[in-house]
Amino acid sequence: MSSPFVRRRRLAAELRALREARSLTADQLACLIHQSRMKISKLENAHIRPDLADVMKILDVLGVTGEKWHEIVRIARDAAERGWWDSYGDAMGDRQRLYADIESGAKTIREYQPGTMPGILQTPDYTWALIEHAKAEGPITYIPERLVEARLQRQRTVLRSGGPRYEVILDEVGLRRFSVPPDVMHDQLHHVIKIVETQPHVTVRVFPLVTGMATSLMPRSQLILFTFPDACDPPMAIAETVSTDIFHTEPSEVSRHLGRYEYVRGTALSEVTSLTFLSELADQILTR
Repeated sequence: MSSPFVRRRRLAAELRALREARSLTADQLACLIHQSRMKISKLENAHIRPDLADVMKILDVLGVTGEKWHEIVRIARDAAERGWWDSYGDAMGDRQRLYADIESGAKTIREYQPGTMPGILQTPDYTWALIEHAKAEGPITYIPERLVEARLQRQRTVLRSGGPRYEVILDEVGLRRFSVPPDVMHDQLHHVIKIVETQPHVTVRVFPLVTGMATSLMPRSQLILFTFPDACDPPMAIAETVSTDIFHTEPSEVSRHLGRYEYVRGTALSEVTSLTFLSELADQILTR
């Protein structure tokens, strides 16, 4: 399926462009379809799930016909779809629900992770250890059991046969400064090795601590790059911060983040050497 979130963003851009091409303001369009300006604003900023009837009214008012009409309606239908993550509501956490949505329709996923293990590669024990850290910081807004369950479903979605090409670059600093019990980290590293050895569409590489002079700026935090099967759905870069995620689809912004990712990738250890590194590190962890 296509990612409903990605299609909502594309629908928003299409509707806004069509309205502006007719020299209408959001207020004027709202009056013409007997809706509030707020609803038009939310629709054009991808903040709500679209109502197909409203979208058809907008297209009729804007005089959109023929193949363009059918194209926009198809996008709206995809944007209105519900996925398995919707059944969890807030129980799985807002951020994880959004990632599950985007991953569902991805063609490729490339990720640089300077700290914790990516959710798609986590063992349940590793996830539970992170939950305990979150609890220690203050109240949590999700249900732990449901979050763990949903994370496993995300993993099945991405790691399935025919799933997206998934490449992860793990930073050696984050691997050595782990924040979970040693036995959990040991098992986690061997879990990653097993995934790579059994899943041909998954690649894991390690960005070493010592690289010499950096020839490019590096990502400042976790960075994820997505592409999608439909060439009209633009590539997306997501830079993570402590409290939110910043989404980029503007070509210049995506290109900037891609350049930083490519530097890290070009400097990382080979896949074979990376797996050897992970195995040796796992053994070191238990013998300290």
